[in-house]
Amino acid sequence: MPIYEYTCKACNAKFEKLVKSAKAGAHVACPECGSKKTERAMSVFAVSAEGGRQQQSPPPRCCGCENAGMCSMGEE
Repeated sequence: MPIYEYTCKACNAKFEKLVKSAKAGAHVACPECGSKKTERAMSVFAVSAEGGRQQQSPPPRCCGCENAGMCSMGEE
């Protein structure tokens, strides 16, 4: 079941409604004023430019050598 966003033409309230079908959402009542003079609004969604993947930084170097992470120089 999709969630639709609506705007009430009577009181200008914005709200979301879970509806079973597009036809069922044709006459949704406003939760603020009860008016059925509502219209479905354009939905906006977020898209990540990186495709949702987070870049991970490499582990810190202990002494500046080429070994990532701890090496024998860091141990005493």
